[in-house]
Amino acid sequence: MPFPKGLPAQAILDSLADGVFTVDPQWNVTFFNRAAARITGIEPDEALGRKCWEVFRSSLCDGGCALRACIQDGGTVVDQPIFIVRADGERVPVSISAAPLAAADGTPLGGVETFRDLTEIHLLRKAMEASYTFEDIVGKSPALEKLFAILPQVAASPSTALLTGESGTGKELFARALHNLSARKDGPFVAVNCGALPETLLESELFGYKAGAFTDARRDKPGRFDEAAGGTLFLDEIGDMPPALQVKLLRVLQDGTYRPLGDSAARRADVRVVAATNQDLEQLVAGGRFRNDLYYRLNVVRLRLPPLRERREDIPLLAAHFVRKFAALRGKPIQGLDQRALAALLDHPFPGNVRELENAIEFAFILCPGGLIRPEHLPEGLRPAPEAAPADDTPGPRTLEQAKCLAALGALERNAGRVMAACRELAISKDTLRRLLRRARELGLK
Repeated sequence: MPFPKGLPAQAILDSLADGVFTVDPQWNVTFFNRAAARITGIEPDEALGRKCWEVFRSSLCDGGCALRACIQDGGTVVDQPIFIVRADGERVPVSISAAPLAAADGTPLGGVETFRDLTEIHLLRKAMEASYTFEDIVGKSPALEKLFAILPQVAASPSTALLTGESGTGKELFARALHNLSARKDGPFVAVNCGALPETLLESELFGYKAGAFTDARRDKPGRFDEAAGGTLFLDEIGDMPPALQVKLLRVLQDGTYRPLGDSAARRADVRVVAATNQDLEQLVAGGRFRNDLYYRLNVVRLRLPPLRERREDIPLLAAHFVRKFAALRGKPIQGLDQRALAALLDHPFPGNVRELENAIEFAFILCPGGLIRPEHLPEGLRPAPEAAPADDTPGPRTLEQAKCLAALGALERNAGRVMAACRELAISKDTLRRLLRRARELGLK
């Protein structure tokens, strides 16, 4: 569409809040509006005539240039999130759109790219996500909110706490939260995996030993109870503790004293014990593999950590948290997951819980070059099945079921992958939304 007569194109483009620049077929910048100067920190006079990658230093300039792909393929890019580097070195999140330019006779003239500063949106998103973080625990599900509500009171108590839950649910994170919220927060937090060591080594690891206690004991060695003095001792996988050590741990919990190997004098244990297990201790007690009296000593305060399948609304928050974590560790310009990848995560049962999700994001960082993580970047077990070819070329949905599936996909996309927001828009439950998304993939709908 031509510009209205009497209005210069320069004035119109300079009035836009979005940055706009154009390049010729040799990638020289031929136009650079005022918003582009404001966002990049480079004046138009400095940008004109330079190669676009010298001016617009982005996370795609080393490969996967959106503008180059548009010019070569004749297509367009709309609202692709990337990072650019300002003249002062600051990284700025932007959303870019690009298209080729051609004369009326089809002669290529170069390309045009617009970009929008997303800094304020990113800050608002971080502020929102921060409200869903308790210590280092990320989530907003009702199951976690119940735990968050009582953690401060449990932390303030000196009583022994028992954390139960499947492997990968974050038991050590909760133990650290109890420590950090307690009066012992300035003391040490010491963790011991009771299932990782044989009985003889675990005893000396916990209680220490005196020189000469056994053949290789050439000098005194403090145990973990010594190291945790004034703080918290976290005993992970307590269900794997050998019976003989269960007796000694019971003594510590009963009278607050213990003896290092080879020592005749008892020592005072100034620690708060937090134990954790992924086993059913009541079944172990019934089977004679765990002491009944020790179980009740440990089970003063019991917190059950829900598996990830019971708090699926936390998956987008956790995924975003892990993306930020690995982006900082790896230095990769990855901003998040696209709608299809997020839908694949929401549809996965996650038997490995939060740890499996973290590993999946770490794997995706290996394959994803930048921008958004797509389904093909996920581990094979999480990738959605290949979309089935449509039965015919009839446009639009042919059945009520297809219409519902398309509505679910559209709502999830409009709400940037936020499941609860999509559910509210459609007035359906989370289970119904997940069923529609699963059925949409089976039907090959996009």
